[in-house]
Amino acid sequence: MNPAIQINELKKSYNGSEALRGVDLTIGEGEFYGLLGPNGAGKTTTINILTGLVIKDNGITEVFGKDTIKDYRFTRAQIGTAAQEIPSDWFFPIEKLLYFQAGYFGISPQIAKPRVDELIDRLGLTEKKGSRLRQLSGGMKRRFQLAKALIHDPKILILDEPTAGVDVELRHELWEYFSELHKAGKTILLTTHYIEEAEMLCENVAIIHNGKIIKEGSPKTLTQSLGKAGITIHFSGWSDNLTTKLSDYNYTHEEGRLHFTVGDPEEVLPQIISILAGENCHINSVKAEQSSLEDVFLSLTGKGIHEEDPI
Repeated sequence: MNPAIQINELKKSYNGSEALRGVDLTIGEGEFYGLLGPNGAGKTTTINILTGLVIKDNGITEVFGKDTIKDYRFTRAQIGTAAQEIPSDWFFPIEKLLYFQAGYFGISPQIAKPRVDELIDRLGLTEKKGSRLRQLSGGMKRRFQLAKALIHDPKILILDEPTAGVDVELRHELWEYFSELHKAGKTILLTTHYIEEAEMLCENVAIIHNGKIIKEGSPKTLTQSLGKAGITIHFSGWSDNLTTKLSDYNYTHEEGRLHFTVGDPEEVLPQIISILAGENCHINSVKAEQSSLEDVFLSLTGKGIHEEDPI
């Protein structure tokens, strides 16, 4: 498999503080690759250097064998980025903004039209195509960001926290679309701190922590290497008292979901259920399983993925 993205010894500091400490990354053509880490770990900085938004201090960044600085016209044309922030003009209709984006890549309105129409329809933006960005909900803005990234039909799609802040229904819709794009041959680099997202979509993942890649491989390989089990509980009714009552357990908590890393789930599960029931939590589902990427992250870093890395 030829590399679509090659990064070696990538370093970047801000005001003397190291954001990247020598990142090495190889992503094969057609691969769905996840960059997993908390806020502040270096995910967005890596992407911004790759796409020319940030100047690196040191290292090599290549796209299809071309240097991203020396051959920037070529490399930037290969990449579409759905960024966390929305740097578009707030005063034009979103359909017009997609035509503008196509124009940046030398695509005339006549040639762009079928692509614009296709993306607006596929991403459920038809009723909103005449709306300004400021009139859109958060979920619709995410859809627009994806359409904008795909307008020039890039070979590489970079998704920087693409489902952060969206509801569960839209998250699953986007996951389905990302899988379709991957099957169609796109190379996809996903940054996320949603464990389930990486496990669901990615063929390989790299865990980045404090500006360094500390582990990489397929989700299955990484989880099997840990040799521990996990318990995932979906529930409602979180109580602040649970922070204290669950302090003896190795767990993470996000959006109505608790995940515990344990040695013996049969022994621990009744204790956890008793604690949650005592706080009047409504338990929707319980799943005991082999270790997850979340367990791997906890084992490697000693903290949950939602705890920010210092910059």
